[in-house]
Amino acid sequence: MSPQDPPASGRVSIVIQTRVKAEFTEAFALWQADTNKIVQTFPGFIEQTVIPPSPPEQVDWVIVQRFASEANAVAWLNSPDRLKRVDGVTPMLVGSDDVHIVKDGAAGALPAPVAAVISTRIKPGQEPAYRRWEQRIAAAQTRAPGFQGYRFEPPIAGVQEDWLSILRFDTEEHLQAWMDSPERQELLKDASSFTEEFHTRIARSGFDQWFPSGAPGAAPPPAWKMNLVVLMLLYPIVFLFGIYVVNPYFLGWAKLPFPVALFLSNIASIVLLNYAVPWVSNRLGWWLNPAAKGFGRVNLAGWALLSAICLVMVFIFTRFF
Repeated sequence: MSPQDPPASGRVSIVIQTRVKAEFTEAFALWQADTNKIVQTFPGFIEQTVIPPSPPEQVDWVIVQRFASEANAVAWLNSPDRLKRVDGVTPMLVGSDDVHIVKDGAAGALPAPVAAVISTRIKPGQEPAYRRWEQRIAAAQTRAPGFQGYRFEPPIAGVQEDWLSILRFDTEEHLQAWMDSPERQELLKDASSFTEEFHTRIARSGFDQWFPSGAPGAAPPPAWKMNLVVLMLLYPIVFLFGIYVVNPYFLGWAKLPFPVALFLSNIASIVLLNYAVPWVSNRLGWWLNPAAKGFGRVNLAGWALLSAICLVMVFIFTRFF
């Protein structure tokens, strides 16, 4: 996505969760890379986030594809190009994909620090009962520790038959505590009379927990902005830590093997980023979560500022170190 993209009105995300057989992990990664090239050519495509499995907490691949409109997203899902790709990858999968479309810019949209994506199929004619029950469980889960947001999506004719719920929590522990809570188990029993089936999958992301999302329930900043902030901070941390700590102390004084020194350096970098990124991102809120007015100019200004800072650091480190 470019710095000049328009506001997100009308945009949607396709959230795909798929489980791959262990022996096909590398083959699926190559398949996904080729698929990425194809989806980028489709009308309305904006960006894609691919989150690989992170066992044992997350065993699925999670692919989030953003489109300018629901019509663009549906056209991609039903396209011969995609259907042919899906037919070719089916032997690599455990079961079938979960594919859902959600509107962007609201609470519960992926990505999040940790989220549960719950698909529910309702018995015919029981939709009113399910909606009443959904209001009860929605109210209950807002009281759970670590709760960050909730999203509820009805079926889309011709695209998805299930009702979709997305729960966002700040940590895996808080999410699991709610999923296992006696209150939720009782609510699930109450729903058994009108539910045909439901299943839950966990999705985790990378840098999102470091960044503010603006107004409560707002979507997190775009991935390209988060990546640029992390790059801007990671570069000087790695460079200066190497100059002043790794070379004189890890490699010199302690005479550690280079792989060990590099591993310790990476640990230190992550710890420092854990403090630096939130501090910097809070001061870049005007760019990370801009208002609709002047959206393009603000995005361009922030991108130019961070790019200039990176170039200045490269010049200083090249000239004086």
